[in-house]
Amino acid sequence: MPKAELHLHLEGSIDPDTVVLLAARYGDAVEAAAVKSRYATRDFASFIEAYKWVTSYLREPPDYALVARHLGEQLLAQNVVYAEVTLSVGVMLLRKQDVAANFRAIREAASAFAERGLRMQWIFDAVRQFGAPPAMEVARRAAELRTEGVVAFGMGGDELAVPAAQFRAVYEFAAAQGLRRLVHAGEIGGPESVRDAVELLGAERIGHGIAATCDPRLMDLLVKRSIPLEICPTSNLRTGALARQLRLPRAALREHPLPRLLRAGVSLSLSTDDPAMFDTDLHQEYALLPEMGLQTPEIMAVARAGFEGAFLPPAEKSSLLDAFRRRIVALGLL
Repeated sequence: MPKAELHLHLEGSIDPDTVVLLAARYGDAVEAAAVKSRYATRDFASFIEAYKWVTSYLREPPDYALVARHLGEQLLAQNVVYAEVTLSVGVMLLRKQDVAANFRAIREAASAFAERGLRMQWIFDAVRQFGAPPAMEVARRAAELRTEGVVAFGMGGDELAVPAAQFRAVYEFAAAQGLRRLVHAGEIGGPESVRDAVELLGAERIGHGIAATCDPRLMDLLVKRSIPLEICPTSNLRTGALARQLRLPRAALREHPLPRLLRAGVSLSLSTDDPAMFDTDLHQEYALLPEMGLQTPEIMAVARAGFEGAFLPPAEKSSLLDAFRRRIVALGLL
């Protein structure tokens, strides 16, 4: 089945063997087992620490090119035909890196996959806890490279760190520059975080958004405004986000709100978030859906939403949807 993935961090796709290679470039002897141990997070704080550590080995354009090539191969192996890949530009700027040079290396590495059936576009991501001025700088860089495949401005990080209202001017700037807008919200924050992302920042898609199930009126708002959610079940388990939303010490897959959101009419697609860090891939995420109680038509609706929610011109989106429909008909899934 051809698939689209909309919530995927390049930096979170770096598998342990690649971390070993990157570390060696800078004189550090790191073993794959040690990487796996760092990746074995069980709460959001430890995930953030692991993310900071692994990105410390992304220092020069060739490093970014290496991980982009590896990601392309991983996506092709899963029959992903379209991906919107998030780049932590806020971290690049914090470390005083050359964003344009990094992005050029990433794009050149990714271009080789187009003729093999994989199209990748890019989301420049700000880090919420860094504050509004650094976020504005990320938005400016995204606007400068909009004609080079940057389709959107997003914001991740700790959604509890800074109120959404402080980023209103940043999102207004992004919209004026023709960038699509999205926000990580309702992952560890409550439903008010999702509502602020929509009503204050004009978010067109929400990363995670699982807290929406706590507020039926918010779910109605998402349906009414056709705002999709990017759902990442394994990530929600591994960061402790699901347990936090349920106010439990631990959470199980069967308790994930994906089925409830879907059956309430909320459009949602399936993604991996940080696949290497969470030891998953898109095949594995789809394999979880029957365990959640979804039937084949519902699973196909989730897969279709990946294309419907893409930041693409209507004609290009229609072409991908037509190809998807033909394939699932051929597979007897529709």
